[in-house]
Amino acid sequence: MVATSLVLAALAVALAWPVPVLLARARWPARAPATALVLWQAVALAGGLSMLGALITFGLAPFGPDLVSSGISLSAQFQGHDLGRAFGPLQVLALAGALLLGGHLLLNLLVTVLRAERERRRHAQLVLLLSTPLPDAPGTRLLDDPAPVAYCLPGAFTTLTVLSVGLVSLLEEDELSAVVEHERAHAHQRHDIVLVLFRAWKSSLPWFPIARRAQREVGLLVEMLADDHARRSVDDDVLARAIALVSAGGPGLAFHAAGDGGAVHPSGADPGRTLADEARDRILRLAMPPLPPGRTAGVIAAAAALVVVPTLLLLGPGLGRLLV
Repeated sequence: MVATSLVLAALAVALAWPVPVLLARARWPARAPATALVLWQAVALAGGLSMLGALITFGLAPFGPDLVSSGISLSAQFQGHDLGRAFGPLQVLALAGALLLGGHLLLNLLVTVLRAERERRRHAQLVLLLSTPLPDAPGTRLLDDPAPVAYCLPGAFTTLTVLSVGLVSLLEEDELSAVVEHERAHAHQRHDIVLVLFRAWKSSLPWFPIARRAQREVGLLVEMLADDHARRSVDDDVLARAIALVSAGGPGLAFHAAGDGGAVHPSGADPGRTLADEARDRILRLAMPPLPPGRTAGVIAAAAALVVVPTLLLLGPGLGRLLV
């Protein structure tokens, strides 16, 4: 299994640095944000699986030629209290690293999800206290704030869309409709779940620059996805005006998916990226043609392969021997 471990380690390194960098620099994701979002999730999942798999397969290599047989052999030797002769210091270190890394990632994910839900509930309570229901718009609250602000607070059972008085007075009716449809897309497509997962990845590896970059790119992609939903109801020119007007309302103001107790601003994930930069990207991509179906299918196939390959490397040989 040492060869499998080396292949998985090489794949983990590729998915930790060059692949995310190339994906972040690519221009096609703006033409197919949903497809790009699938690929980003595949990169994150396959990277973590390859990293843990490389450590586990190396640590269990003395017990058998594949993961399944080595697991069975390890269990048998554990019951016979005969582990000392099989384990070397490197194998112990690898398995300890896999255990610590896996536990760290899972615990951080749990903490991030619980914290986000607690902050969402607290924010929702404040919104209900400080806002009034918007007539003829169920689930929409009007906040008495002169700044143009719009965001959503998705929940398992109830979702709040928050608009400010400043936003309503600033936008025309069709522009306001674009903003509302944008926020509904965040709620219906549950973009907050994707954002929480990548926020957990970043908080798990705060020293890892790719995790920060991935969170920023995914944040922008969910904004583009919500824009695409709004384009079904309004013209591109109307949506572009709404994005420009709201982003010009002040620093840190825009209509976004809710997260950390309020609105998530993907530009905030990178101190060098401003709200104006994000608004410009979202407006310019409205004139881009969609990605051709052939290229879209190729990206989806690549995303599936990223997840399938490490899974087969880990489980394929052992399951094959059991079935023969």
